[in-house]
Amino acid sequence: MPLFTKKGPKFGRTDAELATSANTATSGNNYADNNNTTSNGKTCTMNGTNATSRIDPYIPKPQLIFHCQLAHGSPTGLITGFASVRELYKKIAECYDIPVEEILFCTLNSHKVDMTKLLGGQIGLDDFIFAHRKGRPKEIEIIKSEDALGLTITDNGAGYAFIKRIKEGSVIDRIEHISVGDHIEKLNDLTMVGKRHYEVARLLKDIPTGSTFTLRLIEPMKSGFQGIGPRTQSRTPSGRGYGSGKETLRFKANGNVEIEDKFDESTQSGIEAINNLLESFMGINDTELATQIWDLGANKSNSMDFAEAIDNSDLESFGFTDDFIIELWGAITDARRRKTAKN
Repeated sequence: MPLFTKKGPKFGRTDAELATSANTATSGNNYADNNNTTSNGKTCTMNGTNATSRIDPYIPKPQLIFHCQLAHGSPTGLITGFASVRELYKKIAECYDIPVEEILFCTLNSHKVDMTKLLGGQIGLDDFIFAHRKGRPKEIEIIKSEDALGLTITDNGAGYAFIKRIKEGSVIDRIEHISVGDHIEKLNDLTMVGKRHYEVARLLKDIPTGSTFTLRLIEPMKSGFQGIGPRTQSRTPSGRGYGSGKETLRFKANGNVEIEDKFDESTQSGIEAINNLLESFMGINDTELATQIWDLGANKSNSMDFAEAIDNSDLESFGFTDDFIIELWGAITDARRRKTAKN
């Protein structure tokens, strides 16, 4: 479903259409029609307002406009008219006359490679968007000396998986050339472009311990003053920058886009707890997925109904185990209890 309804004429109906409408409304029909014209031909009012002065339903609603810059430096662009993350990237690419494939990911209200500011399934209506372009490619040979590599992987919603977090002391942490924000382009000779984060995580997990493999990575482009966040970052976002509004543009899993109030503290803590479980069990970080799981459990009273809701959704393909679903349900009920206790 598109974000904005299909436009009529730029300034509403044409003069001819308005004239026809006016003639119909005042033609003195001998019955009461939908234009609220009485039998004597006079125009009546609706809720105290003259019917002829009502807002023309054909006048398009104003579009939302977001400010954007390229993270390594650029003029400020104005972005509007998108209904998904993919469409957002296309609009940014058109604004700066660059190939859309050049955009790795976007952060909100910070030009740094800061994974706590990553654009996911929602954008605050006053958030400032920073687009990070492809930088230097690099190929690294790695020996999987332990079962876990220590990577948390996410994706940009448009076909690029990248590193969101590196566990301190892990196999990857000991390789200085691998950094947070690096796009995983290839695993050995297999392209990772177009794969979701959980697919990439599964492929890395399935590499036998003791094996040697090669990662082709592409780091984000940097300017001379660009900062990169630490490899192991706090899960709690730092102080607010540009964005301070109470409404957010949210990309729904079903393809719809809606303007909603920002989540309250208890809901945010529940979604964060679900995301932490996704990271622990699956090695991925995805606020959009965590939010979808939260929504499925929103009106459920027990874990069986919650499990059935997951089985009947597109999340069924993840093959969550019963134990994992119980863990997810626990995160939801814990957040509910905290909210009830505060009230």
